[in-house]
This record gives sequence, structure tokens and C-alpha cells, in this order.
Amino acid sequence: MRYIGELRDGEMVSETYLCKTKQTLKTKAGKNYYSLLLQDKSGTLDAKIWELSAGIDHFEAMEYIRVDGQVISFQGTLQLNVKRVRRSQEGEYDPTDFVPTTDKNIDLMYSEILKFISSVEQPQLRKLLESFFADDKTFAANFKKHSAAKSVHHGFVGGLLEHTLSVVKLCDYYAKNYPLINRDLLIAAAIFHDIGKMEELSSFPENDYTDEGQLLGHIYIGTEIISARMKTIPNFPTQLGSELKHCILAHHGELEYGSPKKPAIIEALALNFADNTDAKLQTMTEILNGGDEKMTWLGLSRLFESNIRRTTI
Repeated sequence: MRYIGELRDGEMVSETYLCKTKQTLKTKAGKNYYSLLLQDKSGTLDAKIWELSAGIDHFEAMEYIRVDGQVISFQGTLQLNVKRVRRSQEGEYDPTDFVPTTDKNIDLMYSEILKFISSVEQPQLRKLLESFFADDKTFAANFKKHSAAKSVHHGFVGGLLEHTLSVVKLCDYYAKNYPLINRDLLIAAAIFHDIGKMEELSSFPENDYTDEGQLLGHIYIGTEIISARMKTIPNFPTQLGSELKHCILAHHGELEYGSPKKPAIIEALALNFADNTDAKLQTMTEILNGGDEKMTWLGLSRLFESNIRRTTI
């Protein structure tokens, strides 16, 4: 199989991909065309069908399709101009080839999370963490395979785990270097901060927003999940519970970024910085890995509001 991550500008392609999205749009001249997002386990690829001719069979989003076309570079990003397309038949593809997955060891990452949990000294806080990550096998299995986003960063199997571990490691560094930080609180908040994404986003191959995700968002969902579980932990300190929930509610840092509260305690501020650092650096990494490797300048990124450039080696 020719994976999306292996494609290069100018190549001809005849391959099966998952059609993640399909839109019918119009050119400036009023002519209909299809805009697609194709996916395999190596990533996604923007595709266009400009000529809706006899060679374009009927298909829908979330179907596996066989496409023939040419790869081009458009504004620093690879795109596929599709000439022919048909639904792929069973036996022509392996579904596991179309689920993007972390390149890190999932079980090893999860064992690191458990080690951080065991390092938490406050007994009720440690028990709260263990009730999810050690005692709840269904939760653990889902957490290991879930993504952290639909598309922006860590949008792959194991992405939520990979992102969470990175945030925890950054927070551990902050706690060691800033003595005022309550390490137990910060580590717990870092581990819990995105668990709401397990209900905000559906599982693969869809990996799309659920109704609850659209209506409530992962910050509120996660806070509610943690609040409910706290009530099952005997003698859980009320003030500590409020501080933990505040960290979750404030971890995006700003109201316009979806946080109901802005950070009011040092642990919430540290969590916001750690979350933002990992999300932004991973997003930049995915842009650099996804761009045409022959190009130095990769084009304008709306997220960073900058023309992205590769570093000189």
C-alpha cells in the first residue's frame, strides 16, 4: 500500500483510502466539484474532484474508496487531484491501515502514567486517580486508544495518552523548579485534564465530535466526570476537590479558548502552560512532517498566523 505519508509532489496514485469527509462545492464559475479529506494510518490528504464525469462513481463519507489521480503541491501542502474513483470492495483493503496511530509504545506510556499516579502522596487524590486508571479496566482500555483531537494535534490512536503524558512530564518539571506548586494537585490535574475528550470525540475511524461534545465540550464533561467520582472517595477534602476542578476548568487559560474560568491558582497556571506547550509544539511538528519535504517555506498557518519555515539543518 502507498501510504499518504509517503506521497510526493507530481506522483500518480492508484490506491484505496478512507474518505473521511466529502463536500459538494462550487467553483467561481458555478461548477460543482467534490472536496474530500482522505485518510490512512499515516495521516490525511486533501483531495479534489474537479470533473464529475462518468469515471466518478457514487460514494459517501466514511467509505473506503479507490482513487486514481495526481499529487500536487498547493500552498505548501500536498493535494490529490482525483480523476477516477469507485467504492473499494471487501478484501481489497485492511481496515487497520486507515487508523492513524502513535509511533510510541502505548503500554509503556501507560505504565509511566501509573508511576506518576503512585508518586502522588495525598491519599484521597491518589485513590481518585487509581479509581480511573488502575481499577477501571474499561476506562484504561478506552484511554489508551483515544485521540486527543479531531484534527489539530494528537488526532490519532494513542494521541490522548501521548499528549497527557507529555503534559504530566512538563508539570513534573514545573513542580520541581517552583516550590510553591502543590505537586500532588498539579500532577493529578495534568493526568485528568483531557479525560472529557473520551466523550467529546467518537472512536476511530470517525474520530468526530459527538452530540455531547458539541453541546458541552470536553472541559465541562471532564469536570463533571471527576466531580461525580470524588463523591465515591471517602473523606475527599472539599477544598482540594474545588482546586482540582478549577485546574480542569481553567486549563485552556482564556475564556475565548473555551475555559469557563481563567487560572486563579499557580497549579492551574502551570497546567495551562504545559497543555499549550505540548499542543502547539505537536501541531508545529505535524505541519512540518506533513508538508512537502522539498520546500523550505510551507505556507501560512492560520493557527500560528505565520508563514511556516523549516529550520536549516
